Order: sequence, then C-alpha cells, then structure tokens
Amino acid sequence: MTPTALRRLCTVLLAASAIAGVTHTAAAQSPSVSHARAELTVLAADSLQGRMTGTIGIHKAAAYIAQQFHDIGLTPGGDSGYFQRVPLSKHKGDVDLLPNWAAYDSLPADQRVVDVNVIGILKGSDPVLRDSIILVDAHYDHLGIGKPVNGDSIYNGADDDGSGTVTVIEVARALMAGPRPKRTVIFVLTTGEEVGLFGTRWYIAHPIVPLSTMAANLEIEMDGRPDSLIGGPGKAWLTGFNRSTMGSMFQSAGLAIVPDPRPAQNFFERSDNIAFAKAGIPAHTLSTFGLHPDYHQPSDEVSKIDFTHFEAVIQTATRAVRLLANGPAPVWNPNGRPSATP
Repeated sequence: MTPTALRRLCTVLLAASAIAGVTHTAAAQSPSVSHARAELTVLAADSLQGRMTGTIGIHKAAAYIAQQFHDIGLTPGGDSGYFQRVPLSKHKGDVDLLPNWAAYDSLPADQRVVDVNVIGILKGSDPVLRDSIILVDAHYDHLGIGKPVNGDSIYNGADDDGSGTVTVIEVARALMAGPRPKRTVIFVLTTGEEVGLFGTRWYIAHPIVPLSTMAANLEIEMDGRPDSLIGGPGKAWLTGFNRSTMGSMFQSAGLAIVPDPRPAQNFFERSDNIAFAKAGIPAHTLSTFGLHPDYHQPSDEVSKIDFTHFEAVIQTATRAVRLLANGPAPVWNPNGRPSATP
C-alpha cells in the first residue's frame, strides 16, 4: 500500500470515529445489559448503512470497535494500530479480495478499496502457555443497503453479526477485568464474511502470529436471540460439537452450551471458523440462531434483541474463553478435522 493510500485510510477512519459518535467508556467493566445495548445500538444504527464491505459504513464500525479495544486496554495487533488492512477491488459495485498489495497498487485509483480487520491482544500470564494462542472472533460486516422491505432498505444486521461483535468486545472487557489468562487471547473482528470470508482469508494468509501457535478458535455468530430448540434464553449451541474435544470441555465444565440442534443446516461450514478449521486449528462457532425470519432482512434490528438472554450468553462465552485460555488445548476427534482446501 502506498503512503498516500495509508494516509487516506487513516483519515477516513478517524473521520468515521467522529461520525459514529464514538465515546470513551470506562475500562474493566463487567458485561451488562446497558453496555451491550449501547454498543449494539451504535453498530446497527441506520447511520452505518448496514456495514457493507468497502463502504463508509463499515469504516465507521471499524473505528468504533477500535475505540472500544483501546478503552478496554487491549494491545493493538494490526499493521496500523488496531487495524489490519485488507486490500480490495471495487468495480461496478462488486468487491473482491486481492491477493496482495502489488495487485492493489496496479489498479486504477477509483477501483481501490481498503477495509480492515480490527485486532486486539491480551497477553497471557504463563511464561510457557502465553505463546499458545486462543483466537476469538466475529465478523462485523453485513449486507448494506438493498431491496426495500416494508419501506426499509437498510440491512442493519443487529443479530448478524452485530451481536457476535459485541460479544467479542465484552468478552475482552471481562477478561481484562479479571485474572489474566494463561494463554494469549487475540480478539479479531473481521470484514467481508458476507461476501466470501475476505477478512478471515486475509488474516490466515497474513497472521499476526504463526498459525501453528494457535491452540483454538472460537467464532461468535448471531447470539442475540434465544433458540427454542435448545431450551430458550441463556443457552447456546456449538457448531461441529463432536468434531473436537472443545464441546465436551465446555459440557464437562457445566457451561450452557449444547450441540448444534440443526446439523442439516451445515452451520459448521458457514462461518469464519471453517477457514481456521481447514488450516488444522480446532475451530467452532458459538451461536443461538434459531432460524428467525429476520435473517438477512432489514428487520434484523436492535429492537428484536433479547438483552437478558444476550447478557447470559456473553457471560457463558466469557467462561468458555477462560476455559480455553487456561485449560488443556482442544484436539480434533477421529475424523473430525475437515479436509484442507485444495
């Protein structure tokens, strides 16, 4: 990326911080309904225009997330502070991930787009285990502005995946407030999931630590509304539960996490975790998605979130990450690891 392009990106993101109404929040607070509601209200606001990859709306979201990471006290993990730049091309509305920055520099200026993953690090306390990494992530992009439904054309993505994004932020806040975990925990909010796992694919090609040091990946996807098939509020499910020992670890610890009740939906393969799993890392998605009708609709609004349920799941996710960061590393069960992409 050229110095001019980098300065332009930083200017846009700084401006986006102001536009998004970023405020400094007190560090080291425990998860609460008010905290989660405030964060999700910003991320799913109409002013962010549905957080479509390659737009000013997603840049506003990135700036807001980075501010939360800063206020929590996470160490920046990107190549530009908390931002890991992701080179994209945009032509006639289509956005594509580029293989490298040379390809980006070869494009006409009006086709160059830079999005970012937002990365914060909590260094582990154990002199040996701190070199073993737990990566906790969610995607913060959504579908932008699209076909109007009942007069609403902004696809706000409160549950998908504003809820997962807020959960990652709040897990980071809780871990910073409590005893420092033994393993290092890297928190990543990725761009471009809805258009092809762009942010995760770029991260895997350009990891901030070697992938070989990753003990596990826990993805958070759509956990703001309860799922009646698993008992309703406060309970969550894990994709690919029996593929690795992660699910049994959670179950043995008494966490309110059960197997995915809809294996026919192939959710294990439908989120960012699959890219890490194919790289050989035990990787699963935590969710409470009950196939609600607001999925990928403009009606996926903050008003539909069950915040009592949401707070309980945030607390469960925090306990799950602590278990991964302090206990035995999960391993694949026989025939559980998916085949690598050719």
